[in-house]
Amino acid sequence: MKILAIGRNYAEHIAELKNEVPDEPVIFFKPDTAILRNNEPFYYPEYSQDIHHEIELILRISREGKNIDAKFASKYYDSIGLGIDFTARDLQSKAKAKGLPWTLAKGFNGSAPVSEFLPLTDFPDLHNINFRLDVNGSTKQEGNSKMMLNTFDAIIAYISRFITLKTGDIVFTGTPAGVGPVKIGDRLEGYVEDKKLLDFEVK
Repeated sequence: MKILAIGRNYAEHIAELKNEVPDEPVIFFKPDTAILRNNEPFYYPEYSQDIHHEIELILRISREGKNIDAKFASKYYDSIGLGIDFTARDLQSKAKAKGLPWTLAKGFNGSAPVSEFLPLTDFPDLHNINFRLDVNGSTKQEGNSKMMLNTFDAIIAYISRFITLKTGDIVFTGTPAGVGPVKIGDRLEGYVEDKKLLDFEVK
């Protein structure tokens, strides 16, 4: 099982970080050791002083595929959940300044809390899914799948040109605006529509 993630997929988030709009999807990996399940707490690592939350809709791959045509892409994922792409912004900034990969900033242990998955049949319109992140009871990020620069199907098609997708893989589909730092003691709650899927603490 692997985690594939897309960066810079919401225009307002691109603007808030003063990045350029990419010509093609920006793809990166997180290792399986990044996953936190069942609302396990996130333990703040000692090697960073600037961990940011990035709430995302995530897809679970349901069958193996490569070179998938976008019009068939929906046959390769069966459910949607929520994930947080924790990012060590200080490590990322240091790497970007030197033109180096973001691996440590994105892939450190526990950097990918994931929720349970909901079947696609729960969503009448995959292009209109609301989601949000509350920190200590205050909404910090709100998004809707219609705001994505690359749709779910476009993401699956693009990734599969280069990397074979396998059953059980997880795809993070990008974060909306509002990313920001977390601190020890924070409580994070993630919602898809009005259903709470994430609820855990930073320790």
